[in-house]
Parts: sequence; C-alpha cells; structure tokens
Amino acid sequence: MTDSVALRWLEDSPAIPTGVRWGVPWEAGVLSRDDTIEARDGTGAVVPVQSWPTAYWPDGSVKWTGHAASFDADAPDELEISRENDESKTDEEKSIDERSTETLVTEETDEYVEIDTGQIVCRINRRGAPVIREVSRDGHTICTDGSLVCIRESRREESGRRIYEEERFEGRVDDVTIERAGEIHAVLKVEGTHVRADEHGGDRSWLPFTLYLSFDAGSHAIRATHTFVFDGEPERDFITGLGFTVDVPMSGPGYNRHVRFSGDDGVFREPARLLPPRYIDTDPDLYERHVAGESLDPRTDGDDDWANLIEDMTPWDDFKLVQNSPDHYVIEKRAGEKYRWIDAAHGDRSSGLAFAGDSGGGVAVGLEDFWEKYPSSLGVTDVLEDEAAVQAWFWSPDGEPMDLRQYDEPGRNTNGAAYGGLDEERSTPYGIANTSELTLFCFDGVPDQRTLQDCADETQSPSLLVCDPKHYHDVNAFGNWSLENRETPERAWLEAQLDGAIEFYQDEIERRRWYGFWDYGDIMHSYDPVRHQWRYDVGGYAWQNTEQVPTMWFWYAFLRSGRADIFRMAEAQTRHTSDVDVYHEGPLAGLGTRHNVLHWGGSCKEARISMAGHHRFYYYLTGGDERLGDVFREVRDADFATLELDPMRNHIEDDDHPTHARIAPEWLSYSANWMTEWERFESEAYREKILTGIECIEDMPLRMFSGSTFGYDPETGELSHIGDGNYGYTFLHCMGGPQLWPELAELIDDDEWEEMLAETGLLYVDREERTDRLPDEVASKLDKLPMYAANMGGFAADRWDDDRLAEMSWELLLDEERRRVHLPMETRTVEGEYLHPVEELPAVKTNLVSIWSLNVIACLEYIGDQLPVRRSDD
Repeated sequence: MTDSVALRWLEDSPAIPTGVRWGVPWEAGVLSRDDTIEARDGTGAVVPVQSWPTAYWPDGSVKWTGHAASFDADAPDELEISRENDESKTDEEKSIDERSTETLVTEETDEYVEIDTGQIVCRINRRGAPVIREVSRDGHTICTDGSLVCIRESRREESGRRIYEEERFEGRVDDVTIERAGEIHAVLKVEGTHVRADEHGGDRSWLPFTLYLSFDAGSHAIRATHTFVFDGEPERDFITGLGFTVDVPMSGPGYNRHVRFSGDDGVFREPARLLPPRYIDTDPDLYERHVAGESLDPRTDGDDDWANLIEDMTPWDDFKLVQNSPDHYVIEKRAGEKYRWIDAAHGDRSSGLAFAGDSGGGVAVGLEDFWEKYPSSLGVTDVLEDEAAVQAWFWSPDGEPMDLRQYDEPGRNTNGAAYGGLDEERSTPYGIANTSELTLFCFDGVPDQRTLQDCADETQSPSLLVCDPKHYHDVNAFGNWSLENRETPERAWLEAQLDGAIEFYQDEIERRRWYGFWDYGDIMHSYDPVRHQWRYDVGGYAWQNTEQVPTMWFWYAFLRSGRADIFRMAEAQTRHTSDVDVYHEGPLAGLGTRHNVLHWGGSCKEARISMAGHHRFYYYLTGGDERLGDVFREVRDADFATLELDPMRNHIEDDDHPTHARIAPEWLSYSANWMTEWERFESEAYREKILTGIECIEDMPLRMFSGSTFGYDPETGELSHIGDGNYGYTFLHCMGGPQLWPELAELIDDDEWEEMLAETGLLYVDREERTDRLPDEVASKLDKLPMYAANMGGFAADRWDDDRLAEMSWELLLDEERRRVHLPMETRTVEGEYLHPVEELPAVKTNLVSIWSLNVIACLEYIGDQLPVRRSDD
C-alpha cells in the first residue's frame, strides 16, 4: 500500500497559465476522508492543490479524489500527490499554503454571484438574462452581457406557399448553485431555458440548458460546459443557430480595434481599419506593428499622412469564421449590415478561437472540438461601435437548419431485416442532449499571435494530469484488466492486434469523416464489403451508440497504455454517448436508444445504453466531471422507467409483475447505476437494492442461468422467477457485465456471487459441464456467440486454477473459426470500387471487435500465463 502517487501530463504541460483538474484512485484503507493532500513537484517544492473525494470504498476510506491546481506556463513536468505531513513542511511552505487560500474568493448577493480569481472578477446573474453580467480586470470592464442565444426557424403553409420565419431566443437563468467554492477552484451551476427574445406575440420557453462555469485561482480564463436538451417538435422546430455571445467595450479609432481568428496552426490578424498599402514599403515596421495589434498614435508613430489617408480605407465592422465541413472553413468580413460579405481566407480545420479588443483589453472565446462538431462558427460584429459582440456558435447560423426529423416512415425496419427494431414507433429526439465546451479568455490588451494560439490549443486539448497505468492497475481501478506486456512473442502478437483494432477505428473516424454536431464521438456498427461503406443507412446496422460497450473498450485501452490519443478518442465518445444516446427529459428519461441510422432512431429504448457504467471512467479521471454527475443522477432510477416501457414487452406475456428484467442487460445496468451512486455518496439505499437483486439470483433454481427473464419490482429491487429458458443468455457476457460484476464482487465481499460469476464462464465455455448441469431448454441456448464468454471463462479458470478451462477460453479468442474476428488486424486497400481508395477490414462488426478486445484484455490478466504458444503458421 502506498500513500503517494506520481502524476504526469497526458500531453504537454500548459503553455499558458491555466487551472488544471484531475482525478486519482487510492487503494482501500489508504486515504481517510479526514486526511488532507499535498502535491510537490520534482524538486520537492509544494504545489498548492485543492482536493475533494469523488468516491468511497465500502470501509469508508476514499476511493477516488478530485484535485485542482493553478499552473504557470513553466509548470513542472512531473508531480507527486500524497497525504499531507504538515510536520515536515518548512515555514515558507506553510506560508505558501496560507497565501493560496486567499487567492480565489466567492461572494454572493441577492442579484449575482461574484468570483474573484485574483486576475478577473466575474459576476453571474442569479435570475433572468444575461448569464454573465460583467467580467472586469484590474477594475476595467473587459466584457458584459454574456448570453446564450438560440435562433429558431418556424415553417408553415400559407396559400400553397411555405413560409419561413426566424425567432430569436435568449437564455434566461432560473437558478444558480455554487457546486464548489474553494481557494483554488470554484464551479457554478447555472440552469435555465431559452425564452423568446423578439416580439412575435405569445410566449415560449424551451431548450432547457445547464451551464457549468469553472474558475481557477490566478487565471484570466473562464471554462464553460454547456448542455441543452431538445424538447421541441422535430417536424416544426428547426434550430438555425445556437451559441454564446458576449459584448466587449471598444474605444478609440478603428485602426486600433483588432479581430483575431485561430486557423489550422496560425492566427488570422486584422485591424478594423487597415493602414494604406503604401506603408508596407515606406514604413514596414509601422505596418507590422499595426497588424500585430500595437496601438498607434498619429502624434508619435510614422509620418504625418497616414492618419488622414487611413480615412479612405474601408472600415470593417463584422467578421466571421464558418466551419462548414470537417475539411473547410471560410473567413469573411463586411463593412456593415447593408453591405455584402467578402472572402478573407479559406482553410481546412480551425482550432476554434475568436478575439476582439483594443489597447484597453479584449476577449477571446475558444470552442472545443470546433471543426469536429461542425457546422460551427465564430463571429465578431459591431467592431466599430461602442460595444462589439464576440460570438461562438455551437450550431452555426451559416449552416443548414438543424433537422431532427425521422429519416423514414414509421414502422419500417421493424421486421428483423434491418436488426434491432420493434413493432412500435418510438423514434424521437425529444429529451436528447448535446454538450459543448468553451473557454473565455480575458486580456488587458491585444495578445500576440503565440498567446492566442496557445489559448486555442488549451481549449482544444485541456491540460490534464494522469497517473501511470501501473497505478490504475495496482489499486484495482475499474475492476480486472491487464497492463500492456510484450515480453513474449505471443503477448507481443496479441498486443499488436489490440493496437491494430484501436488504430483501425481511429483511422476510420478520419477516413469516413465521422464528425458533426450530433455524430462526433460515435463509431459505426457493421460494414458492407460490397459497397465498401459502413451500413450507415440500414436500421440498426448504422451508428453503434453504446451497444457491446466500445465505451469500456476504449477506456481500458487508455488505462493500460496511458496513450493520449486514445484518451481523447474515449473522451469524445463519452460526451456523445452520455448526451445524444440518452433521454434526459420526457417519458423516456433515464433510458437510451440502441443502434440506428439516427442515434435516437431505434425503437428499442433501454437502460443498458444509458447506464453509468459506460461513463465512470471519464468522471473519475477528470476529478468528477459535473455534467456526468448530472447524467448519473438522471439514470440512477432508470428501472422505474420500465413501469411504462417494459423491456420484455414483446417476449413475455402480461402477468402480475410490475415489469420485467433479465439479469443482463437490465439488472446489470441498474446495478451499475446503483454501484456508482453507492460509491459516490455511500448511499445505503442503493447498496441494498444491489444486495436484494443478488440474493434473489442466488435463490433462483439455476442461479445466473435461471430465466433469463424475471418479474421485477423497481420499488423493492426484487427479481421473481417465472420460468427458465424463456430468453437467451448471451447478455451475461457482454454489455459490461464481465467488467462491472467482478468489480462489484470485490466491493460486496460475497463469495457466492463470485462463484456464480465463475459458473457463467464455466457453463458457457465447457459444453460437457453445461450438458450435465443445466436442463436442455437452457443448455441448448448457450451455443450462440461462445467467444463472448471467454472473459468469464478466464475469470473462472483463474478462480479455480483450472488449466483446462483456461485453454478453452483462449481457444475461443484465438481459433480462427470461433473468435469471430479477422486476424491479424490488418487492413486491405481497395481501389477503383469506391469514391476513392479505401482501407478496410472486410465485413468488420464493431460488436465483435469490441467484445474480443475486452476479453483479450481481461484474459491476459486472468490467464495470461496460460497463453498458448503460437505456431509459426498462425
């Protein structure tokens, strides 16, 4: 057991002063909730840190902690975090701690909440609009009226013509909660809705939003996580713009007012009024200073003519950068509303930051995943007025209207031909969400190009501290999984296949352009080797959502490797699947949608898609991401949603039970939600629901092989036996059970539960055992997808030290006919049969690749020592 943990940067250390937040797991019994934590750099110097628990072990010790610290641009490459030993501190170190507690101050009034970081003072309105009242720096107002904006397009028929009208809505604050108020880090939760902001008659409030605002000591930046829920009618509510805008006071002549946009790897720099071209030759230094943003004074700078000549230069009032695809953006500007836009520049992928300001100060707004979540845009308007507006559009008004209608008539793709449908219509986006993350940087002048590029880079890939993979492994974070190990040819070959699988999907995201506001973060389900295209247009074969938990696959791939590229891939997937694939409001709240052409298009609405088990990784690794905390609260009682929508309604006749559930995936999903609630808040009520379910299963005639469908009562958590062989058993070994249940077993310390888990592996893998111990109506159903059971087969072999079972489990993963995936994981090039040459894995199915990869990762831990020696012709 260790009470200190080494930390490193996921990518590079911050290039600008910034606040950083991260999470650390601890072994059971190491850290008490009363302990304080210190951080030190490589020289042993104290780094002030703010800490809080995010999860607890059953013995009451701290399982995960969240931390925040403020770093300068010369941040240390490595740090160590440990329980604080105050006696070992010098007086100077103690004084540093004392000073740090006074840096960030949070104050409340009836009208607003004020945060003073030491660099900026921000006031957030408690009610009404706008959200941000004012931000000042050194007593000087930097910006005002930070507002959320929605533009809705309404459509109606009139005299045979379709009429389009636009309505503008503004975000109205209903409530502000101080989520965290520390000396180094503070978080505010702002909740509200968008209300009609123009005069069209009547009144409407829609699109509820949650805005988390994060502040860090000594920082001039405000980080914002914005989530909105769609609660409109897709047939008539078309969003043409959704974003954030802030007003920036401007003064002085136009030539001292400046606009900036970050591009692919540089910055677009222009004043509102440009010096005449002659000065490029006659006074190049003046011209360079001018474009760089230095304030010019005609009394002291250059000759006597330019101040007069510049009046003949066009004054540019409005600028915008529009990312209209994942591969193109355009920068345009105009002299005012009554003039046309002209092209200023074109590029590929903007890093998504805009600035407007003068010599007195200005604001930059950066939008994370800017090009990945197109159509997005940035704007700076009214540059020549007393106040300019800097705009960050999550959905750009320059793109096509957001269209959330169905892609086909109701009832199609429900007869089995397109996989995953039911004879009912529940294809609705009502209640889905989307999260965007932006950062507001406040400057006391016009920043140089390098500073703005560093701000854009920090926005796109926020700095994060992580632990070494071995630490995550040794403290048993997230159950049982193996570290990378290439010490033998057999292990090296398997690691190469795991790498190849991840890299294939990374490449496919880029090759197939799986980007866009509603799509980014997801991958597709099944491939069509004849069309050389994923089955993007065929029912349940299109987007994957969380089916067969690639969510867990990506996160375990990061944990065991520490690779930043995999982290960012998994991060995007977490953001997408926790928002877009889940219902957050309405009659389906708490449930998610299985795979479909549209992420919300499938009629199967189930708890297995929305369960907390998909997202615990990101939550804990980032120190308790607030948005995911909201999602966990939304799904913790997802079992009650099945009172209205029985997941087994098409398979089990009506009876006296309130609803029905299988051990997996339904009860598995509920238990994942409850386990997360239990470990986060030590909730005994949810722990008892877990134990109730386990006791019910232990009392079943065939234990885990009973059912697999049971009567279920959400009030009590009781599962009731209604017969055996009434559905399949494949789900015992997928959808996260083999990952979550062994972790749960260690928390509840129930030997019989572990024995039952091992039994699921044994009886699925070993046909002779299954025939001897199970009735025919159950045993006959266990030949479907046996590879799925390899994980629990390895678990059982390890528990019982059974070499024969280990051999059989490895055979499921390595035998060409039984593994169900193409190995080696190498693509082939196809030319002349598609739009362009493509690399493909023929007939690849994400379900199979995900489960195979997860099972290999687990079996290398359980039975890695029994890995068969590869033949030279394998």
